[in-house]
Amino acid sequence: MDSALRAPQSAAAVNIGFRPLQAADLPMLHGWLARPHWTEWWGPGPTLAEVEAEYGAWINDPRQVQPHIALLDGRPFAYIQSYVAMGSGDGWWENETDPGVRGIDQSIADAAQLGRGLGTAMVKAFVARLLADPQVTHIQTDPDPRNARAIRCYEKAGFRVVGEVQTPDGTALLMVCRRTV
Repeated sequence: MDSALRAPQSAAAVNIGFRPLQAADLPMLHGWLARPHWTEWWGPGPTLAEVEAEYGAWINDPRQVQPHIALLDGRPFAYIQSYVAMGSGDGWWENETDPGVRGIDQSIADAAQLGRGLGTAMVKAFVARLLADPQVTHIQTDPDPRNARAIRCYEKAGFRVVGEVQTPDGTALLMVCRRTV
């Protein structure tokens, strides 16, 4: 069995890294976005041209969204992004007044890797990177309230439920991971 598909014994048992999304990754990401376990929560898979336009803009100007490829033992296995919540636009987090709040979104590429602790390990590692910046006050995410797998992942990574919120995508569960001193 491929070691990337084994359930990790602990977060320390997996080698997870991150690199910025690159233009060469966009066809791969396009394929991932069309997979059923992605479209269930992220909506219909966009065309390659739509992926190139949206994600390409973030590659060229990461001030709005910082897109990353998560690596498992050096190989791409997931997509994860962060953004400054305040002023993120398009109806998102319009009442946010703290410039230190970061939002995150993520998904694992291969459905066979779900439920193995990799998402939790990835989120923990990414949150640690974000919180290494002293200007970051806390991290938030907003899974669909029906997405029990994502909610469990975020809870195991240290997020707590704040409550339901209305977003441009509909009702979401606001979850927050606060800096521990």
